[in-house]
Amino acid sequence: MAPLRRALAVLLLATGCIPSPYDRAARTDTVEAYRDFLREYPKHPDVDAAEARLEELEFEEAKRLHTVIAYKRFLEAYPEAAQARTAKTLLEGLRFNAAKESGTVAAWRQFLQEHPDGAQREEAKRLLGEAEAHELATTDDPQRLTEYLRASPDDPRRQEVEARLDGQAFAQAKAAGASKLFAYLKDFPAGAHREEVRVQLLELEVEGLLVSGLVEEAEAKVKGHPLGSKLTRFPERLARARAERAALARPEPVARAAHVAHYLRDLDDLKRALTAMDPLDRWQAAEELGQHVSVRTIDPLLDALRSARNPLIRQHALESLRTVLSALPRPVAEYEVASRLDALRERASSAEMYLTVAVLLDLSGQLALASTEYQRVVEGGAMDPVVLRRWVQIREERRQNFSAAVAARQLALWALDVARDETVTPEGQVPLASARQLCAAAVNARFAAEAIARARSVATEFPEDLAEFERRAVEAKRLSEARLADAELLLRQQTPGVRTCADQAVRERLDGAVKERTAALEAVGSKLPQQVGRMLLELARERDPSPQVRAAASDRLTALKPVP
Repeated sequence: MAPLRRALAVLLLATGCIPSPYDRAARTDTVEAYRDFLREYPKHPDVDAAEARLEELEFEEAKRLHTVIAYKRFLEAYPEAAQARTAKTLLEGLRFNAAKESGTVAAWRQFLQEHPDGAQREEAKRLLGEAEAHELATTDDPQRLTEYLRASPDDPRRQEVEARLDGQAFAQAKAAGASKLFAYLKDFPAGAHREEVRVQLLELEVEGLLVSGLVEEAEAKVKGHPLGSKLTRFPERLARARAERAALARPEPVARAAHVAHYLRDLDDLKRALTAMDPLDRWQAAEELGQHVSVRTIDPLLDALRSARNPLIRQHALESLRTVLSALPRPVAEYEVASRLDALRERASSAEMYLTVAVLLDLSGQLALASTEYQRVVEGGAMDPVVLRRWVQIREERRQNFSAAVAARQLALWALDVARDETVTPEGQVPLASARQLCAAAVNARFAAEAIARARSVATEFPEDLAEFERRAVEAKRLSEARLADAELLLRQQTPGVRTCADQAVRERLDGAVKERTAALEAVGSKLPQQVGRMLLELARERDPSPQVRAAASDRLTALKPVP
């Protein structure tokens, strides 16, 4: 029976009663039918006919859809097809119409990039020129103007565009503050507004002196500067600064108690203490120096941050810099940071200089740029505990808990190395510097252990790594604290009464001063002339180093009756 069926099939095929696979596809005459045929019968004699018909059908479908995507797909699939030229023309027309509807420089440039030899190239170039002229006449974006000048160096309108760019860049710099003003001077060496920029920078420098109480220095600066006469608001500002100084110098106990300087060592004394023999004196001086809200504290703190060997000196210097810059008026703080960055960036070539740049960027809120500079510090030498602590803080603020733990582990390893390397023996006489270095190791090991514990309290995909990090941090903490205890015991035997790592006298004095100032501010309105009391409250609100005192002064001012 089976041989009979096979013979019948052969006979029907021979007589044309069973259609061939190509005939079946041709009768359906669809894209899908021809694709199926070509996939199932790649060696069939009618493959060429099927491919030709498929091209026709695909082109008809592209024309029916009449979209950029449809023509692009056809040309990608059939670059050598007979219809390819027509498809390119239709595609060019669609893109030309889209660019014309958009009417922007970017749209016309994109069109010419995609059809450099197209039939409508000349018309597109003409319309591009019109779009450029319109954009140049209307845009307020300096970046666009800069890009245009870069792309069209020989344009006859260049001088006009440069003048507009100069004016717009100046307007933006004037509104943005010191960093942009310094950038204007750098970017526009022949700018029309350079003198105006220098006047504004001088005004910010002088304001920094005035808010720091350096009234005579500010006055001398203005009198001796070639542009000083252009500070038209200076006489009024000078009078206000003198009134503020007079209010701060009032003899009443409540007036003195309301001012932070009443509780602090003199600024010059603190600067001298930064060079004391005992590192503990130096880090406590750095800590207290941050309570003097003055532009004159910035450079001594930066020097301590850059050059001190003990990490606690550098850590306190960093924290004090943050306090001072937060309490100074924002435009003044921005000027003080920008002026130093402007000078440093040209000559920063060591780990210490990179750190200074990183800290200034960090304290001005430019964390992305600061991170790059912090990385350069690490690449330039051994692990820096000050940088590692800051990395922990930054990553915790960003909720990058595992990354924070990684940085904390590095900090713990630094502390562990210090604890192992410092010599503590009676024969060695325990140098004071070694004991203070062990203090830094213990403080940082505790910080690292606490940071890793915080990371472990948050769900993470690396619990085993964090457990290992914590073990290492605990080891660093135990060893550094034990070595510190040994060193300080020997120190006390050699020098009875010597202060130890636990000494918090300065911190306690500063904390007590916050409480006393807050209480004094409650009384200045009732125990002093109204105008004087209001001025002291305003000064505390604007320039006190303590956020708590600033908030208390603000609340008290709100409660006061307005001056008639």
